[in-house]
Amino acid sequence: MSKLIDFHFTEPDQSPGYLLWQVTMSWQRLLKKKLDPLEITHTQFVLLAALAWLSRTNSGVTQVDIARHSNTDRMMVSKVLRTLEKKSYVTRQEHPTDTRAKIISLTKKGQQLTQKAIRVVEQADVAFFAALKTQSKSFNVGLLKLVASNQNEH
Repeated sequence: MSKLIDFHFTEPDQSPGYLLWQVTMSWQRLLKKKLDPLEITHTQFVLLAALAWLSRTNSGVTQVDIARHSNTDRMMVSKVLRTLEKKSYVTRQEHPTDTRAKIISLTKKGQQLTQKAIRVVEQADVAFFAALKTQSKSFNVGLLKLVASNQNEH
């Protein structure tokens, strides 16, 4: 018989990382199911929503801005934006002063899709997190603390 592996937690349900993984997988399955009819992935939605959010106050949103806002890899953002451009949801234009940067804009088609997708995802979020009831605000506060404390970890 091989030596047993030593765990810090005596049960998986005591591990916050394991529980976060379980919740994340359930939530992502729900969002996939809701976004599939719109023919976009969750990642595409996140980048479209980030672009829409940033465009509210900035007419010169770059790929780097979107990557920072969504806390995602710049190369992945570039690749996904190329896909969204092929689908006519965004345009990518040269930055007027930085030749390495691209200005990203939602097309009319992209605005319509993003608005529809935001409604779908927000409804899914409300339903998914409804079990938290009055604890949802403190849950969000806890998540924000985790995001802030781990911002520079990668």
